[in-house]
Amino acid sequence: MSAIKRTELYETLRPGVAAASIAVAVVLVTTFHFTLPDAIAKVLIDRGGLIYPYSVQNMMWVAFCVALGELGIRLITVKAEGEQLRRNLLPEDERVVLVAEDLPPIYKNLRAAQNAERCFLPRLIKRCILQFQASQSIEQSASLLNTSLEMFIHEIDLRYSLLRYLSWLIPSLGFIGTVIGIGHALAYAGSASPDDPDLLSEVTSRLAISFDGTLLALVLASIVVFLQTIVQAREERILGRSGEYCLDNLINRLYIGPTTRQPAFVAKENA
Repeated sequence: MSAIKRTELYETLRPGVAAASIAVAVVLVTTFHFTLPDAIAKVLIDRGGLIYPYSVQNMMWVAFCVALGELGIRLITVKAEGEQLRRNLLPEDERVVLVAEDLPPIYKNLRAAQNAERCFLPRLIKRCILQFQASQSIEQSASLLNTSLEMFIHEIDLRYSLLRYLSWLIPSLGFIGTVIGIGHALAYAGSASPDDPDLLSEVTSRLAISFDGTLLALVLASIVVFLQTIVQAREERILGRSGEYCLDNLINRLYIGPTTRQPAFVAKENA
């Protein structure tokens, strides 16, 4: 499976998860609508507002749930990556030395392994084996390992682009809600009679609701950023462990001896 196909597989999951996340957000907002008292519902979903149920707070909950769905995809990926480290894909006996003739069986087992085309460790091992079989150079295999690790770090960073956008969008929606609330409060103050005894209380009430929406946005965004930091750190940590595993059990054990011959399995696999 090529890198393009891996990307396509990952992208096919995202619309379904996003749709499910939006449905969860709708259920959550509906539950808030029927269960929360007026004071809390006004803050969390702006119940009774001018544009309710299409309020800014409800849009924040949708963005928050979509972000949690994205984090769920990342957690599934992290779990799959961690499982590869426990599958003993390479000989782990410290006394084992690998020559070119030992690598074709390892390569074929990797091609048949589950998630071999999507997870970092099998991809690293396969690249290093192919490089060593083609060049008979341990140094070039080690250089390819370092280059691949740098590319995978960039790949991980790209996977979190939507989450970074959502963590920016949520507080932005909160500030938009604040601006809208301030505008409505000023419009009411301009249209009401100066002698109205309820003028001050009504204006301050509307301003309070608008600022409460900003507070909600900051809380939701901080939760998303916190969870994203934890999950991304785990994914990067597993990538580092995969690199160490490949270095310790493959690169450092390669040996070019007088009996080592150039196998033809690379050409057969690519044919």
